Amino acid sequence: MAPVDISARTDYAVRAMLTLARAADEERGPVSVDALATAQELPRRFLEAVVADLRSAGLVESTRGARGGYTLSRPAAEVSVGEVFRAVSGPLAEVRGLRPQDTAYTGVAEHLPALWVAVRAALRDVLDATTLADVLSGRLPEHVRPLLDAPDAWTNR
Repeated sequence: MAPVDISARTDYAVRAMLTLARAADEERGPVSVDALATAQELPRRFLEAVVADLRSAGLVESTRGARGGYTLSRPAAEVSVGEVFRAVSGPLAEVRGLRPQDTAYTGVAEHLPALWVAVRAALRDVLDATTLADVLSGRLPEHVRPLLDAPDAWTNR
């Protein structure tokens, strides 16, 4: 299984959603793609495609006109980071293009699908339990915070 890749597309989507969440908190109304791009120093044209995916997934709503732009479709406390990830990048975990439970091996690797399912469950446990509001406030869920304190959490391997 390849390393978990948080693509630029996913990173940009979460950052844009956090910008929209802050705008909602401050009751600023719709935010244009230009403003989203400027706020997080993101490439505008690429961000347009990302926001289109978020809109298709029902995570943002668009408003046309001079004061148009994008807003969250639900409060930030109701949008998980996992939803944003899936909206722009698809499933959280795949093995050679298959869902973990759809893999099958023989011999010494026969039990490997169970590990791949566990990896996906761990990702879900963090990403689906963490909302945009959690990230915006810096108050991650209780069960996520200890992961940051693991001795090697911030170290490359």
